[in-house]
Amino acid sequence: MMPTTYEKAQELNLDPLVYGTFAEIGAGQETANCFFRASGTAGLVAKTISAYDMTMSDAIYGRADRYVSATRLAQMIDHEYSILLERLGPKRGNDTTFFSFCNTVRARGWQDSGECHGWLGVRFQMKPGDEPSDIVLHVRLLDSRTIDQMEALGTIGVNLIHSAFRHRGHLQKFVESLVDNLVAGRVEVDLLKFTGHGYGFFDNRLCALQLVESGLTDATMFLPNGEVVQPAEALHSHPVLLLRGSFDPVMNVHLKMLEQAREGFVSSLVEEDRIAAIELCEISMHNLLRGRAIDPVDFLDRADALQSLGKTVLLSRLAEFHRIAAFLHRYTSKPVGVILSIGLLNELFKPKWSENLAGGLLESFGRLFKDGVTLFVFPWKNRRSGELVTAGTFLAPEDSVHLYRHFLANGRIQSIPCQDDRILSYTGRDVCRMINSNDPSWRQLVPEVAWTMAERHAQLRLP
Repeated sequence: MMPTTYEKAQELNLDPLVYGTFAEIGAGQETANCFFRASGTAGLVAKTISAYDMTMSDAIYGRADRYVSATRLAQMIDHEYSILLERLGPKRGNDTTFFSFCNTVRARGWQDSGECHGWLGVRFQMKPGDEPSDIVLHVRLLDSRTIDQMEALGTIGVNLIHSAFRHRGHLQKFVESLVDNLVAGRVEVDLLKFTGHGYGFFDNRLCALQLVESGLTDATMFLPNGEVVQPAEALHSHPVLLLRGSFDPVMNVHLKMLEQAREGFVSSLVEEDRIAAIELCEISMHNLLRGRAIDPVDFLDRADALQSLGKTVLLSRLAEFHRIAAFLHRYTSKPVGVILSIGLLNELFKPKWSENLAGGLLESFGRLFKDGVTLFVFPWKNRRSGELVTAGTFLAPEDSVHLYRHFLANGRIQSIPCQDDRILSYTGRDVCRMINSNDPSWRQLVPEVAWTMAERHAQLRLP
């Protein structure tokens, strides 16, 4: 049975090995308050502090460009943990696992309708005398009332501290425990990182995968160097060009799609936006499923290949195009372009993607294009007949022909040219078949950095 927030707080209060400090900015001392409500607080809490005034906050932690940011959280954790060890280490360091919990939050203010979110982190020892380990997360507060946001913040703070000491060896349990005692829709956790002494060899991309798989967020992203980043910070004020695909394996055709679409996308941007434009390669959770389970090795293989090619990866569970467009426009007001194949273009007209919308297909396209999204469609070549199908020659379903022509005429759907039509005739399945039949020509279709991944995945597909 799931323990309540009160029970988690009390359990930690009564643990003689755990002792630490709390520093909370922006929404009150909500996490500390949960521990104060439980009995035995003196056994856990060495100090609590809040600093709402910017001048006071700067005096304690140093200046910051933004007060609700990962940088400010790091300043807080560094300061509070160093003081904790300095003042209490000599006295009780041999039999205490110290921790410092910090958060910096933007909760709902007076007549405020902006984005409400926060950074939470805990620095802790795994056993007395250990070098510290850090766990940091970013949370979006989705309640409309301030008091509800404050309650949710306190709950997730207790969950984070409790999981750090009780579930740190089991990623799925850790992630899912973060939202214990919170009904769905109250918070979204879109970033989770483990660093420091106990996590020197841990791959935080697995955190990203687990957050999406467990439903704590719709999408998460990481840079070519593997660093997991918060979408709002990475995408803010950047035009975005997104390539949707399975990338199983990564193929030369994917690189050509990005290259050709980039030319058309940036040509419509002002000079400063051309420089700021970001390319994303999106891996869908649907494409990671093998049977009923997600294969983490499969995921890391695809991510490694894309990152080796210098690509930023977005992992999402947003199958519908209008939902991925809404996700991107949550974080940027700049233009968004989506690259897709003829096969995916055909998928857009299937009823299953709009069956939950009252307006059906028209509402689906309306949501997709309402913020100025442009679809860049790469051609397809029929290997048997030699027919080349482009966005201009694509035959939409009979009841959508005029709608499709409208999108073409108004530039919402644009055709991407391809000078080398040899790469258009083969799919990822073809590559796997060629590998398993010892046909070496598959290497002409796949970038060298993805050869190992392609061979391993081809073996997995053997009957």
